[in-house]
Parts: sequence; C-alpha cells; structure tokens
Amino acid sequence: MNRKLLAVYKRLLREFGPQGWWPAETPFEVIVGAILTQSTSWQNVEKAIQNLKKAGLLSPDGLRKVPLRNLAVLIRPALYYNVKARKLKRFMDFLYGNYDGNLDLLLSRPAGQLREELLSVWGVGPETADSIVLYAAHKPSFVIDAYTKRIYWRLGMLSEDVSYDEAKRFFEDGLPKDVLLYQEYHALIVELGKRYCRTKPVCVECCLKNYCRFG
Repeated sequence: MNRKLLAVYKRLLREFGPQGWWPAETPFEVIVGAILTQSTSWQNVEKAIQNLKKAGLLSPDGLRKVPLRNLAVLIRPALYYNVKARKLKRFMDFLYGNYDGNLDLLLSRPAGQLREELLSVWGVGPETADSIVLYAAHKPSFVIDAYTKRIYWRLGMLSEDVSYDEAKRFFEDGLPKDVLLYQEYHALIVELGKRYCRTKPVCVECCLKNYCRFG
C-alpha cells in the first residue's frame, strides 16, 4: 500500500468532500455518458443525455432502433456527434450481438473479462472501459485520465510520459482494491484538476501545494 497515495486521497476528501460520482440514474446511462464524455466537458454530455431522455431513447432498445442520423442530432451538444453516434451504435451492436441486449449479463462478467470485452468494441478505449467497469458494473478498475497523469507527475509520483497501463498499475498496486475508494478518488482527482491543477496551475489555492514541486 502506498501511504502517500492514501495521504493525498484523505487531503482531497477533506478539501472537497464526497463527490457522489458518477451522476447517472442507471448503469446504461453511465455507459452512454462514458462514451459521450470523450474529448468534451461533462456539461456538454448532460445536455446530450437530457435530449436522449426527452426523446425516450435512453435505453438499449431505444439506441438500437433510432436511426444513426437522428441519434447524431440528439447528441450534438456532446461535440464530435457523428463519430460518437457511430460509437454508440457499435456498442449496441456488441451488446445485442453477444448478449441479446442483456446489459445485466454483460456487467456480471468478472472485471478483467468485462474490461477486455469492452476494449474489443470500436470506440471504447481504456479510460472509457474502466469508467464502465467501475461506475456501471461497480467492479474495481481504476480510471486514469489526463488530470491524473498531470497531477501525479507534478507530485513527483508518475513520470511525465507514463502510459495509461503503467499509471493504472501504480494506483491499483498502491491502494486497497475497493470500488468506493476508486470511485471517490477518481472523482476527487477530476475536481482538483478542474479547479486548480490546470494546464496553467493555480498553486497558491491548492490543498496539495505542500506535496507538490510546483507549489
């Protein structure tokens, strides 16, 4: 167990409080959000999801049947909407082709197997797959994003050119294998990245400045 990793977590939790992330009503909404949030902000994703809800399409059957062009229009607020519409359709092809649309059966797979299956779907990369495993299936798989790499490089805990898999191993080897801990820690990292540890950091107000070589 990495004591510094846990110390950073506790400091972030004291600073920001519990985040209650991922903000979704169903596991399927988590999956849709994980795909839509690629290369855009969560605010944009929320608008796209609301459009799908208003149209009565935020379900496996709804997304499977809606024409691609119509889907792209509905998710337009999430940006890159034509590509993301195709990604959602590919996921639906996978779900119905392999699980007859039974999302519960897919999410019941062991974490490692589920992750590998998700990675086989066009449009699902490591960060998206780990988000689905952690927040939709509630299985331990630490999510690495750009904030994580930036923050922990600045803290001197990861190299600047660390790969996704190396960063993931660092967190999973250094923390207890606990779903709620993984969820909360990832959400707190995102909050720190948005508020203070930006491309141009706001070090003077950061709760981790005593840990950080930038502060």
